Amino acid sequence: MSIESSAAELALASADAGTGTGDLGPGLLARADGIYANPATAKTALVAAVDNVFSTGRYFTDIDYPAFIKALYGHGPARQRPDDLLRIAAGVAPFAAERRAVYKAVKISGGRAEYYFEPAYMTDPADPEGAGVLARLDPGEFVADMWIKGIRFGIDMNAVKAAIASTKSERTIVAGQCEALNGVDAHVIEVCDDLHRSDAPRQLANGKLDLMAFQNRFPQIQQGARLLKKVPRSDGENGFDLAGRVLEPAIPKDIDLQSMAGPGTVVEATGEGEFLVALQAGFLNVDRETSQVSVGDKIVSRDGVSARTTGNLQLEGDYEEFGEVQEKRVIEGEGITVHADVFGNIVSRGGTILLNSNLVGGSAHNALGDITVKGVASAAIIQATLGDVRLQRAESCIISGTRVFVEHAVNCEIIADDIFINQAEGCAVAARRIEIESAGARKQSEMLVFVLQPDCKRIDEVIGQIGERVATFAQLAAQRKEEMQALTSQADVRQYMQLATRVRKGELTLTADQAPQFQKMGAAVGPVLKAIGKLSEDIKTTEGEHQAGMALLEQLQQQRRASAGGNSVRVSMLTGDTTIRTLSYHPDGDSKYNLAPKEIKAMLRSGVPQGERIFSGSVGLVEWDSGAQ
Repeated sequence: MSIESSAAELALASADAGTGTGDLGPGLLARADGIYANPATAKTALVAAVDNVFSTGRYFTDIDYPAFIKALYGHGPARQRPDDLLRIAAGVAPFAAERRAVYKAVKISGGRAEYYFEPAYMTDPADPEGAGVLARLDPGEFVADMWIKGIRFGIDMNAVKAAIASTKSERTIVAGQCEALNGVDAHVIEVCDDLHRSDAPRQLANGKLDLMAFQNRFPQIQQGARLLKKVPRSDGENGFDLAGRVLEPAIPKDIDLQSMAGPGTVVEATGEGEFLVALQAGFLNVDRETSQVSVGDKIVSRDGVSARTTGNLQLEGDYEEFGEVQEKRVIEGEGITVHADVFGNIVSRGGTILLNSNLVGGSAHNALGDITVKGVASAAIIQATLGDVRLQRAESCIISGTRVFVEHAVNCEIIADDIFINQAEGCAVAARRIEIESAGARKQSEMLVFVLQPDCKRIDEVIGQIGERVATFAQLAAQRKEEMQALTSQADVRQYMQLATRVRKGELTLTADQAPQFQKMGAAVGPVLKAIGKLSEDIKTTEGEHQAGMALLEQLQQQRRASAGGNSVRVSMLTGDTTIRTLSYHPDGDSKYNLAPKEIKAMLRSGVPQGERIFSGSVGLVEWDSGAQ
């Protein structure tokens, strides 16, 4: 139906003053099949028309409350044709005073309205003095009564109808305000696949951006790559209180993408939107204080490593961090330098780990390089698979490496090839070569020193087995040579071989008469020559096996000599009870110091006496060398 025809019907309806549906006001249309609202009418005019209906003692029968609210306030699901009339009720009827009296007061609190439903009674005209007759509440009357009492929005018609149908007396929440729906702040999203992240940076309450996705990794970016895209802000939706007043949402925040463009990046505006683009190839870095994104040649961070800022870092190059590394956070890369305290885990695939402050409760692992801690290492795990470990002060740490240098160690477990400690208290240390200036117990922790001695039993057995096999090959080669010598010593064989050699070298030319005789001679000694050829091959094979066995034997013997020699311990001064023992290990197995921390602690603190006791006492000087024993 068009707006013009609706207006004509409204005019006809307003002229009908003799019916209950007359004088409905602008925007309301009474038709044979119900009451309609014209959405083209101003909302304030429609509200005024509805208020006029209710305030003049009328109500809407069989009201369609969702359509009613949609017409008055525009709240509710979107419609396919917004200009269509909305049927809001079946009709309009008088709201008699005696009927209005059965509706009680409503309690409004905290944006909600409560109504106490109970059986209601009206005066019986036939028996004015009697108890009255039961009056059943009507949903349309209820809406009209609530309107007069100030509740013009948010009635829960399902709850109202259920309470009316029930015979119970109960308090029911009959209406609630609709909170405003906030819009979406402007934000940025990642558009570069090389970032390996899907989380968009978030805007904090102070207006700065939390770029967790970019600080979690520092990937190498290609020149011209789009890094970030600005998503414009979007408005929210109005809400309404119980009185039908508008509740406006907060204005969404905007961001300036230009303020995020650091060195090596630029903002480009295209038909697709605003993008932050890399001007050069390099590593991505983010400054949290300025929210700037930059692309440079070196990975440098000043924000620290934590769950809030970066999460774990897995890098492909050198990394330098000026902030703290928090507990359980992991930095994995090549050369790693941290200037602040480390409470997490540092993992290097090579290069050098340099911690210029303290390592507390965390760990440092280097697969192919050195580890240096210039501050205090406390309750930490420090392991260099192929490299040196250098510490100033270590307390309750587990330490391993090719060589370990510690100025002051307290209650630590240390294992290496070589250990050099200036002052050790209550530690358990194990190495092939140990030098300690001062050693002693520390409260309940005794001082234990273990000199790693190779267990050569297995390698000796292997050397013996290989020696026997090499001797067998030598005997077999000699035997084959004797057999070959016996065959070649036969006169006819020796004569044929001499002639054949001269013929092959061209020193002798056979005549036509001599050739058949030579062939006949060759046929006669053929089986012997075949046997000689087989013996020659056997000799070559046997001698090859013999030479390989000798080479392996020499290698094992060198390994044994290297393992068995150079084991020593020196303690210049004892300051308390100290026990020094030998500790066996298998030299042909895995690295004796590249063990799991639990295995190191269990091996050195087992409490079970191990190996030969070298010394036990609390005073004096200890010097011991396996080569002098």
